[in-house]
Amino acid sequence: MVGRPHLVIAVDGPAASGKGTLARRLAAYYGLSYLDTGSLYRATGLAVAAAGAAPDDEAAAVKAAQTLDPSRYSEDQLRSPGAGEAASQVAAIPAVRSALLEFQRGFATTPPGAVLDGRDIGTIVCPDADAKLFVTAQPETRAQRRHLEHAGRGDALSYEDVLADIRRRDERDSGRAVAPLKPAQDAILLDTTELGIEAAFQTALDLVESDLNERGQSA
Repeated sequence: MVGRPHLVIAVDGPAASGKGTLARRLAAYYGLSYLDTGSLYRATGLAVAAAGAAPDDEAAAVKAAQTLDPSRYSEDQLRSPGAGEAASQVAAIPAVRSALLEFQRGFATTPPGAVLDGRDIGTIVCPDADAKLFVTAQPETRAQRRHLEHAGRGDALSYEDVLADIRRRDERDSGRAVAPLKPAQDAILLDTTELGIEAAFQTALDLVESDLNERGQSA
C-alpha cells in the first residue's frame, strides 16, 4: 500500500476490457475498498428473473434494485452469460440506475476510499474521482477473453456467440439515453488489446500515479 489521504479511483470500460482485474489490483496496491458496480446490475437482473419477470420490465427491475441483496448470488451466478445480458438491459432503465447510485456513492465516500469499476463511474457516479481510467480493447480480443472465462466455467458458448454478445452490449451500453458508456473528458485511456495482465497493471498504475500527480494528490 502507498500511504495517501482518502482516494477514489474510477475505472470504466466495456465488457472484458480488463477493467475489473485492474481495479482489484489497484485497490490492493493503494489499500482501498473495491466495488464491481457491474455486479449490482447483474444481481438486479438475476433478481428480476427470480421474480419471473423480463429484464426490460421496468417496474420489476426497479423493485429488484430497491430491495437488492447482492450477497444472495454466487460469483458463478453473477458471471453467467444470462446475468451479463440481463445486466445490460436493466442498466438501460433510468430508475434502476437512480436506485443504485446512492449505494455506489456511499461506498466511494467511506474511508479510506475506493476503486470502483463500471461504465459510468467517472462520468456519473464519481465525477470528482481523484483518478480516472477508461480501459478498452478490440472487440475480438475481449470476446476471446470472455470466451475463455466461459469455457473455464463449463459454459457451452461459441466464440462467435460471445463476440456477437460483446458487440450487442457495446451498442446498448453506448447508446442508452442515461449514463451511456463513454470516457469522462478527463479520463486517461488505456488500451489492453496487446497487453498481458502484468503489463496492463503496471501501465494502469503508472497512469493513475500520473493522474494523481496532475490533480495534486501526490504523496
